[in-house]
Amino acid sequence: MSESSRIFTAALIVIGDEILSGRTHDKNIAQVATWLGAQGIRLAEVRVVSDHTPAIVEAVNALRARNDYLFTTGGIGPTHDDITVDAVAEALGVGVIVHPDARAILEGYYESRGGLNEARLRMARVPEGAELIPNRYTGAPGIRHGNIFLMAGVPQITAGMLDGLSGTLEGGQQLLSETVGCWCQESEVADLLRQTEADFASCQIGSYPFWRDGKSGANFVVRSVDADDLAACVRALARGLEAMDRPAYPGGIE
Repeated sequence: MSESSRIFTAALIVIGDEILSGRTHDKNIAQVATWLGAQGIRLAEVRVVSDHTPAIVEAVNALRARNDYLFTTGGIGPTHDDITVDAVAEALGVGVIVHPDARAILEGYYESRGGLNEARLRMARVPEGAELIPNRYTGAPGIRHGNIFLMAGVPQITAGMLDGLSGTLEGGQQLLSETVGCWCQESEVADLLRQTEADFASCQIGSYPFWRDGKSGANFVVRSVDADDLAACVRALARGLEAMDRPAYPGGIE
């Protein structure tokens, strides 16, 4: 298998008690997944963990072992409960240092904002051997250690860090997708979905039901790395739905 056709995978660890308590609604999963897809990398799994060092260490070691890349969001700020750097360093078996470039960046950013105090200096700490990920919003950089990427929990800042990484990671073929909508119950077309997917080995079909105005409907998302197979599978699915007197809606039902 060539490198371009190999499937590259990534995992994401969302860190923070505020996510698990429901006080904060995570928005990073969707944007990380979308960004990874554009890089030809699949987001294979996501884990949400508390601000608890053993939980983070266990998640880092488990997920980095079975994926090409590991991303984390949250826990790299200036407060006492921002422990991601320490936990990742523990997982890697390395020490924590103040990165000189990160310190210089923060000194410049906070020069007109009250200066660099002890709390702000925490954002210059990295696992030993790490590189920096630029952050154009608040100065405090993200962190890269090999194939592990530590990013902010604030979605806007995470987006900027991802932008700085665009085009720098090795990936495979991009996963393509098309959507077909239908006013039907999933159970009515389950056999059709199963058979259509079996007929096109490179394609996967996801079914997403909804209910509107007293009617049942579903959007079927067909995914493949092969554009020709994708188009053929979509045509076959649409024909199958039409044959069941269930009109197909290209692009899905909004």
